[in-house]
Amino acid sequence: MTNISEFFASFGGLIGQGIIDTLLMLFISTALAYVIGLFLGVVLYVTASGSLRPHRILNAVLGWVINMGRSIPFIILLVAVMPTTRALVGTTTGVRGVIPPLVLSTAPFVARMVQQSLAEVPHESIEAAISCGATVPRIVKSALLPEALPSIVRGISITLITALGYTAIAGAVGAGGLGDIAIRYGYYRYEDSVMIVTVILMIILVQVIQSVDDALAKRIDHRA
Repeated sequence: MTNISEFFASFGGLIGQGIIDTLLMLFISTALAYVIGLFLGVVLYVTASGSLRPHRILNAVLGWVINMGRSIPFIILLVAVMPTTRALVGTTTGVRGVIPPLVLSTAPFVARMVQQSLAEVPHESIEAAISCGATVPRIVKSALLPEALPSIVRGISITLITALGYTAIAGAVGAGGLGDIAIRYGYYRYEDSVMIVTVILMIILVQVIQSVDDALAKRIDHRA
C-alpha cells in the first residue's frame, strides 16, 4: 500500500495529464479525420465504375493519393510534415503538434473504410431512391449513409485504436500523452512501474473504446 501511495504521489499528476493529452490527441484527430475521410470515401464510391457517377480518372487519382497516404509509416510521416505542422499550428510538439500528422495518417484509412461500408449497402435501397428521382447528393444522404451507418460506426473503434497506437509512437518526439511518459520515464529513467501503468492504461482505453463502439453500433443498427 505504501508503494502504491508513493507511486501516485510521485507520478499521479503526470499520468493524469498524460491521459488527458492522449484523449485530446485521439478524439480531436479522429473527428477531423472522419470529416475528411467521410467525404473522400463517398467520392470514391460515387465515382467508381458502375456506381452513381462514374469518373475513371478522378477515382483513379483519388485512390492513388489515398493509397499513398496509407502506405507511409506514421513515424516517417510525422517527421516529414513537421514544417507544415509548424506552419499550421505553430509547433511540432505537444498535443497541437501531433494532431495534423495524425489526421493525415488516419484520414486515408477512414476513407477506405467508408468506401467499403457504402459498398455493402444493398442495391435495392439505392434503386428505390433512384426510382423516386432522387439526385446523387440526396441518394447519398437518404439511402447510402443511413444504411451504411452501423458499419461506419463499427469502423470508428478500429480508427480510434489505430490512432491510439500512433499517439504512443508520437511520444518518441515529445508529443506528450501516455506514450511520451512511457518513453521518458519508463524507458529512459528505468521506472518500470511507470511503464507497466501506462501499458495497463492503454489496454483499458482500447477495451473501453471497443465496448462503447460495439454498443453504439448495435443500438443504431435497425437490422439487429
